[in-house]
Amino acid sequence: MQEIARPAPPRQSAWHTADTRTSEQFAYYREAICQAFMNLTPEPAAASGFVASVEHIRLGEAAINRVSFPEHVVRRSAADIAASDRSCFYLNLKLAGRCRIRQDDREISLSPGQVGIFDSDRQFALLHDRGRQLQVASFWVPAEALRERLPASFDVTAARVSDDPFVGHLIVETARTLSDGALRMTEDDGVHLFRALIELVAMSLSRQSRARTVEADSLTDATLLALKRAIHRRLREPGLAVVDVAEAVGISERYVHKLLARSGSCFTDYVIERRLDGIARDLREPAMADRAIGSVAFDWGFSDLSHFTRRFKQRFGCRPRDWRGR
Repeated sequence: MQEIARPAPPRQSAWHTADTRTSEQFAYYREAICQAFMNLTPEPAAASGFVASVEHIRLGEAAINRVSFPEHVVRRSAADIAASDRSCFYLNLKLAGRCRIRQDDREISLSPGQVGIFDSDRQFALLHDRGRQLQVASFWVPAEALRERLPASFDVTAARVSDDPFVGHLIVETARTLSDGALRMTEDDGVHLFRALIELVAMSLSRQSRARTVEADSLTDATLLALKRAIHRRLREPGLAVVDVAEAVGISERYVHKLLARSGSCFTDYVIERRLDGIARDLREPAMADRAIGSVAFDWGFSDLSHFTRRFKQRFGCRPRDWRGR
């Protein structure tokens, strides 16, 4: 008998309380976060309505949960823990508002742009406040995925890992990249980047216990990612220089060159090629059919049209006007 393949579970799920009656919104939200996160006990807000949304994006065995909600409290009780059949760590990137995380005898707070981690196998309380509508990107991290990267018997307590002076900014940048772009990249790419994120978190958690810290490939990869994002944000700036992106990422100009050489490029070529890619996309856009090619090139930071035309032909094998006419 031929075995029938089971369909893969959906990569994305979403819940929106706005589609629910006001009196039922909080109950619907409670059910949504229990499905996305495991068993939790949110406490009802004072107001009758509760406009919230939960988006769950699968990353292999892990996941991102992007949640928007009003002020309220979420607890994980002993009963919630007993009813769960898996263990995880929650790695939260705060996007809007503030959250205080209480676990054991510790309390940490997260403001926008900060990342904290805490354990699903211990009771906790999340006090979401300071904002009419708060937002968080919460990574569901399988416990084994983090523990296998830590020293034996390492105790993971609630911590704000974005404070790490060496890799904190890379943790934030990598978490934000995954939160913003998980659905635009393939799931395999998302899983690969998630692993780099967990390597950085493990490095931060265990760094103080190591006599020496050896730079891991994941750290280099994450720094290169942050560098490329800094370049992409400034591609349209004429005169973009190495010093501009080095300062944005917090590394030296020399390290910028080293990272790009590691990926087989140099700063000037990388900037020009990304600008040419942007121009090529614009020239195929029907909405830009009336724009002069030179104007499009200037918008992308080119100041010499003959140099632009020569580099465009080298990259795409034809002149810009021929590319547009295809």
